[in-house]
Amino acid sequence: MPDIATPDTVVSAPLTAADRCDRCSAAARVRAELPSGGELLFCRHHYNDHEARLVELGAVVVVEN
Repeated sequence: MPDIATPDTVVSAPLTAADRCDRCSAAARVRAELPSGGELLFCRHHYNDHEARLVELGAVVVVEN
């Protein structure tokens, strides 16, 4: 049986206190990984503001407490 290629699974490191929102520099609580390969970090407030657009773009969103 031939080897079956499987996509690599990329697991992002957990957010730390050093990670800041890309919009306002507050503590980041959400990581949005874009299909193009980029990522955005958001505080909860700015994530709520941009959630609909991120979904439209097909971003993978990881919300941390």
